Amino acid sequence: MAKKTKRKQTTNKASKLTGLKSFLTGEKFKYTVGLFLLVFGLYLLIAFISFLFTGHADHSKLDLSWRELLANTDIKVHNKAGKTGAYLGEAIINRGFGLASFLLVFMLVISAFQFFNRPLVKYWRSMVLAFVSMLWISLFLGLVLMSINTESFLYLGGENGYFLAVWLSSLVGYVGTFFLLVCSLFLIILFSFDNFIPWLKQVFRKRETVVEEAVATGEAKVQAEVEPEENISKVIDENDTIETIFDPDEEQPVALDNSLDREKIQENVREQLAAKEVEPEEDKEGLEMTVEKVEEETNENYTQEATEDYDPTLDLSNYQFPSVDLLDDHSSGNAEVSNDELITNKNKIVETLRNYKIEITKIRATIGPTITLYEIVPAPGVRIAKIKNLEDDIALSLAALGIRIIAPIPGRGTIGIEVPNQQPEIVSMRSIISSKKFQESTAELPVVLGKTISNETFLIDLAKMPHILVAGATGQGKSVGLNAIITSLLYKKHPSQLKFVLIDPKKVEMSLYSTIEKHFLAKLPDDEEPIITDIQKVKYTLNSVNIEMDTRYDLLKKAHARNIKEYNKKFISRRLNPEKGHRYLPYIVVVIDEFADLIMTAGKEVELPIARIAQLARAVGIHMIIATQRPSTNIITGVIKANFPSRIAFKVASMIDSRTILDTPGANQLIGKGDMLIATGSHITRVQCAFVDTPEVERVCEHISGQQGYPTAFLLPEYVGEDEGGALDTDLSNRDELFNDAARIIVVNQMGSTSMIQRKFSIGYNRAGRIMDQLEAAGIVGPSEGSKARQVLVQDEYSLEQLLNGL
Repeated sequence: MAKKTKRKQTTNKASKLTGLKSFLTGEKFKYTVGLFLLVFGLYLLIAFISFLFTGHADHSKLDLSWRELLANTDIKVHNKAGKTGAYLGEAIINRGFGLASFLLVFMLVISAFQFFNRPLVKYWRSMVLAFVSMLWISLFLGLVLMSINTESFLYLGGENGYFLAVWLSSLVGYVGTFFLLVCSLFLIILFSFDNFIPWLKQVFRKRETVVEEAVATGEAKVQAEVEPEENISKVIDENDTIETIFDPDEEQPVALDNSLDREKIQENVREQLAAKEVEPEEDKEGLEMTVEKVEEETNENYTQEATEDYDPTLDLSNYQFPSVDLLDDHSSGNAEVSNDELITNKNKIVETLRNYKIEITKIRATIGPTITLYEIVPAPGVRIAKIKNLEDDIALSLAALGIRIIAPIPGRGTIGIEVPNQQPEIVSMRSIISSKKFQESTAELPVVLGKTISNETFLIDLAKMPHILVAGATGQGKSVGLNAIITSLLYKKHPSQLKFVLIDPKKVEMSLYSTIEKHFLAKLPDDEEPIITDIQKVKYTLNSVNIEMDTRYDLLKKAHARNIKEYNKKFISRRLNPEKGHRYLPYIVVVIDEFADLIMTAGKEVELPIARIAQLARAVGIHMIIATQRPSTNIITGVIKANFPSRIAFKVASMIDSRTILDTPGANQLIGKGDMLIATGSHITRVQCAFVDTPEVERVCEHISGQQGYPTAFLLPEYVGEDEGGALDTDLSNRDELFNDAARIIVVNQMGSTSMIQRKFSIGYNRAGRIMDQLEAAGIVGPSEGSKARQVLVQDEYSLEQLLNGL
């Protein structure tokens, strides 16, 4: 009997502890504590501010004890927060940490929002930083008070800061304490801001000295750089190549043979500098960056002596990624499936199967946001096809829309019956963006689409897909799905790492993204609109992407890299020479909405470049996402299907459409509103697409567009249609004023490219095209060869000058 009593008491204690633990971790307790902290923080803020203005009037009354102050109702204070506020102001500011006590309000507010599960900042990092800053400010102000005798009622650093300053001064003196404060401030900034070290390097970096060798006279000339190094790096990044530095008074560009003895070069530089009474700057690193090789050099042997790797994000180093707070939480909170609903559906399924003499040995349910999966294990001897044929009968007994039977579930040994929930839950984009799976993803192009039946975040790597075909009837969620794909990439990638080519024949679906043109969009050089809507421009853009793809393959071939990841890794580690045309390659994602409209109006002119991109572009980082509302065989042809192994199907009207998209039925039995099937190879997953509303996309784009961007959008290679071409009958008597300079640039680089003329002289595409036509008419460059650069017919600058003098 005693043992039973003890066991009962132990059980009661355990249940009480469990109940207490569940209460302390429950949402009610968290919201209560959070509300208390928020209100108390605001109350302290009012008390502190009022204390600064009324503390001198209340100072004499605050000498009383706390009990006397409360008990005596005749005592009146001027503080807006009453006696308690006046006392807290005196106790925390004067007897505590002085003006630094305002950081205590900040700590209370962020703690309150942490309990609300709406973190404003990185909590623990901000708390530690605020506490350390409070100590530092208090000590600093206390040190100032030591040297300034004041009769004010207010202790700027508080008593704690004052006595700490006195104690430190007695140990290391006033000067030593000041040095300790400076060092501690440096450490606080160092550990608080990630961009502090790059900023220091930029501030203290030496100016470069450019060494030039005059070819005509053979004399060495030294030209001191007038631009800071950050301007040099900016030119390099924008033009994707290191420009050849030449003297405008000379006929040929300056070049040095890197095989010369470096010590002799530096000694010669010092002599020339001394002769011109210029202080030499022995910047070995800067010298090497401007030295060119005359001899042919392979990419593998190119190494630049640099202390750190190339950083593609340096141009926009202050870029801030969008925060989760820009998105709304659309979850209703009352969409849970009740036990009564589960038991009722289970009984109806079992009863329906028994009516057809089908016995089952086991049934279990997996609850998802919009669908509940009932897995059944049939009795031995029951044919799976017999259960599959009862799809409509089960739907009738459950009075549900969109019953789907998976017979069998791959790798599970069970048969699945998917039943829509009576109260479906909205999966918000905020919930999946803030999920641990997405935040900690190491994928190259992470795309988060929604939640599976088991309530897991569904994440894919677009770089491995490598292209996606999206189809579904009108109003079933295709546009929202495209927005979810684009938004998830915007939350993960820096503008230097990713570019979008957005094609929207409807002209209204993707107009939201036009504001991020100078950050994430790519277009043709002569396009005014960042979103491609004109059919003719669509054809030119797709062919331009093909040219970009061919150019990238040439770069990969020269770099002996198999894919874009290996190539960029070599470029970042400075193993590829930018003077050989190498550049950092961002990923390019081509998004096409209303693909059916393009096929109807352009046909093969659009289908062929799309098929070529889909076949070859994966290795060079170009990926495609095409969406259509008409999944018929004349739109989604065999060529398209063969090159788009990854497909997303929203609800369609018929089983034929489902077979066209997925090669299997099922998409016709979806319930709509973002319910979709994702086929990756032979595996099909049912996912509830995340909902991202138009105002959310606008806020994300406004956050990005409000920051510093590139001068222009990412310019694709120029493409000239068959109906366009160079004008050989150009009048050379009316040459452009930049004609001679452009000719020299073309001959120096031995590359005839209109886009290069654009970049060098910062002019528009039309003017650069006219200059190229004049160069062709003058015999300096050859005719257009499609995707290739024009052949340069003049081999050196001496021949060019003779040709120009004869014009």
